[in-house]
Amino acid sequence: MTLRQVFELLHHRYGPQHWWPGDTPFEVMVGAVLTQNTAWSNVEKAIANLKAHGALDPAVIHHTHAATLAAWLKPSGYFNIKARRLQNFCAWYLDAGGLAPLQQLETPALRKALLAVNGIGPETADDMLLYAFERPVFVIDAYTRRLFSRLQLVAGEESYEELRHYFEEGLGRGADNVPLFNEFHALIVVHAKQVCRAKPLCGSCCMQRRCPVGRGNGKE
Repeated sequence: MTLRQVFELLHHRYGPQHWWPGDTPFEVMVGAVLTQNTAWSNVEKAIANLKAHGALDPAVIHHTHAATLAAWLKPSGYFNIKARRLQNFCAWYLDAGGLAPLQQLETPALRKALLAVNGIGPETADDMLLYAFERPVFVIDAYTRRLFSRLQLVAGEESYEELRHYFEEGLGRGADNVPLFNEFHALIVVHAKQVCRAKPLCGSCCMQRRCPVGRGNGKE
C-alpha cells in the first residue's frame, strides 16, 4: 500500500477529525506542551484551569509563580515539569515578539528555534508547526511507528527524522498539503487508539486484508 492509500482507507472509516482543538494558535501551542505523556481529556482540564484564572496568555504564564502554575496544570500530569517547560516556552515566545514575527520565519528556521527551547522535542515542535503555524511538517509519534511497522511500510527502527522525511517525501512537502498532514496524523491517532492498539483488534480494522498482522489474525 502507498501512504495515500492508507490515508484514504482511514478517512473513509473515520471521517474528518477537525484537529487541533484550540481557539487560538497560542492555545494549540500550550496544548502541544501539555499533551506530552497524557491523554487529551486531561489536557483540556488543565487548559480550562488556565482559562478560569485568566492565565491562557504567554505573559501571565511566564510571570506566574511556578507552584501556582503547576497547581493549575495538575490534571495534565507531570505538572511541575510541565510548568517549567511551559514557562520556558512562553519566555522564548515573548522574547521572539509573539505570533506575528514567528509566522514570518521560514519553516526550517522556525523548527530549529522551537527545538532550541528547553523541553520542546521534535514531536512537540512539529505539533506546533503543523497545527498552530500551518506548516507542511508531518508529526511522528508512537502510534505512527506502530501502525506503519505493522503494515510493513517502515521497519519501525528509523529515527524520528528519517520517518518524518519518509512521510513528507511520500506525500509531498507543498504548503497545500497542510490539510492532508493535519488529517492524516489525526486519523492515525484515532485508529491506533481504537483498533491498532498494543494488542491489535484486527477484526475491526479497515486494513485487515492488506496488513500482514491483520492477515495473521492479530498474532505478531
